[in-house]
Amino acid sequence: MSYKSVAEERPDRYKVVVAQYVQYQTQGFLVVPGLVSAGEVESLITHGMDLLHGKVPVPGMEPPPLDATEEQLINRFTRVHQLHRHDLPSERFLLHPRVLDVLEALIGPDVLSLQTMLFYNAPGMGGQGWHQDAYYITTYPETLIGTWLALDRVDEENGCLWVVPGSNHEPIYPDAGRGSLIHTEGAFADLGIVEETSNMDDQVNTLARIVGKYPPPMPVPVEPGDVVFFHSHLLHRSHPNRSGSRWRRAFVSHYCNARSWVPWNHGAPYEGEAANYQHILARGATHLPFAQPRFGTPCAALACADEPRPTDPPATAQVHVA
Repeated sequence: MSYKSVAEERPDRYKVVVAQYVQYQTQGFLVVPGLVSAGEVESLITHGMDLLHGKVPVPGMEPPPLDATEEQLINRFTRVHQLHRHDLPSERFLLHPRVLDVLEALIGPDVLSLQTMLFYNAPGMGGQGWHQDAYYITTYPETLIGTWLALDRVDEENGCLWVVPGSNHEPIYPDAGRGSLIHTEGAFADLGIVEETSNMDDQVNTLARIVGKYPPPMPVPVEPGDVVFFHSHLLHRSHPNRSGSRWRRAFVSHYCNARSWVPWNHGAPYEGEAANYQHILARGATHLPFAQPRFGTPCAALACADEPRPTDPPATAQVHVA
């Protein structure tokens, strides 16, 4: 298979327009309405609720009691990480062709898939304070991007994303309590240390001071099937679901350019200095190791299966629930 930088044609291919590319680069986020079909969204909701209710096992968790109440089921967990390593539907949505079409335009042509998170925010639940994703997921060079697939209608009442347009041009701010520094130590004369990132209390989460440099944050209401693409430096947050009866479910994934070196595996151990071999090559090609999809979802990793590439240590599966 020879390397091609020209995007493959498909009847359902989503083609990004220049204005969308410019918005993503300048404002740090892009909403693509209806990128995923209503039928696909419904199938993922059904599967997600089967996981929550114990009809489908969640790796590493005991099934709920047969007489569990709805409240007990909802309180089992609020999100599940890395399900794509155990779960065909999650792998399919991580490698959804139309989502990858947009990623190919924004950070490609080479795309490595890193993470999945299935969020369950029932009424009264959810919320996360100001943070930057690249602080938590390390890629060198820093090419991380997030995608947020809405499974419900999401607005201010039930906990939509809030973003600070243009804050993607900020560097990553290290947190005093976590001891991680993304940018080279000593390279900045005035890169401040922040505290309590992701804390919902703006009085203690000092990233709120950086937010204050910009015009007021804006909500990002979306409909089921809409996908939000957001830059890894973008300051963003969500509030708890304040609705009386509506869920705010979402399927969130992270990717980077496949040429980036990735010393990250969601806290799970890996062999060597980087964990690229744990992550699936979604589009394009790379000189670095990569994983195969466990359930055979079509992607570049399968197309490149016969190509010579660096030796990969064996992948280990990890799922985290919260």
